[in-house]
This record gives sequence, C-alpha cells and structure tokens, in this order.
Amino acid sequence: MAGTLTVWKFDSPTGADTAITTLEDLQKQELITVLDAAVVSWPADKKKPKTHQLNNVTGAGALGGTFWGLLFGILFFIPLIGAAVGAAVGALTGAMTDVGIDNDFIAQVKDKVTPGTSALFVLTTDATIDRVHEEFRGQSAELISTNLSHEQESQLREVFAD
Repeated sequence: MAGTLTVWKFDSPTGADTAITTLEDLQKQELITVLDAAVVSWPADKKKPKTHQLNNVTGAGALGGTFWGLLFGILFFIPLIGAAVGAAVGALTGAMTDVGIDNDFIAQVKDKVTPGTSALFVLTTDATIDRVHEEFRGQSAELISTNLSHEQESQLREVFAD
C-alpha cells in the first residue's frame, strides 16, 4: 500500500499538539501506521510558525529532517530567503512535485495554515480511513491530503534519505 501525506489543519495554535495523542492512540489500535510526522504551530502574534518533527511517534522517521525542513521552507519561509537561492529551490521543489507534493497542495496548505492555526503533517500507510476520521471528529480538524503512489513514496524516501 502506498503512503499518504496527510495534513490536518486546526483552528488554534495548540490543536495539532492535542491531535498527536489521537494519532498515538490510532497507532496503538493498529488503525494506522505512522511512518513520519511533524507539527506546525503558529501563534496569532508571530510572523513565522514553529515546526518540529515528531520522533516520539515514529521512532527514526522515514523521511528525516531534511524533507520536513524543505517542505516547511517552501510552505512558510521561502519568500523571506530571497532570489539568491532561487535556482536551488527550483530544483528541490521539482523533486517535491515528482513525489506528489505539487503547487496545488502547497497553495492549499499556505492558504489554510496561517497565524492562529496549527497543522499536523503525517506520512502514513495502512490507515483505516473511516475510523481515523471518527477519532479526529470533534477536534475541529480540516483534512488536506495528497496520496502518493508506491513509486512516489520510494522516490520521496530516496530524495530525502539522511
């Protein structure tokens, strides 16, 4: 089964932190296999969000810090970097597109994850989708997701292997 990169957006800066517990419970019940995960928390009064990889849920993490750093850079920090790294960023965003993280996905996340919100980014397999949705009900979470083919998932791992 191919992996799914899922983004759950929450209407508060702490919503994603609360959702980590739900994710851990789902994994314990074997309703989902978490390969890697990260959280973005964006207090309303800050210019930039705080981001961190969830090593406690995933162990080593399938994608590693390089992937999350790049993804979050593209989503939240690139406009601040300037033109000097434009070509390098272009090449890396090309690699992201090859693995199913396209402009639509990026635009959707940028549009929805804003000051005063948070998001849980998760790479999973074997999800029992209806049960997962049930568990998140009541947490005012909005789902933004992209499905990866086997090929895209292995490309993603290859590109971002630490």
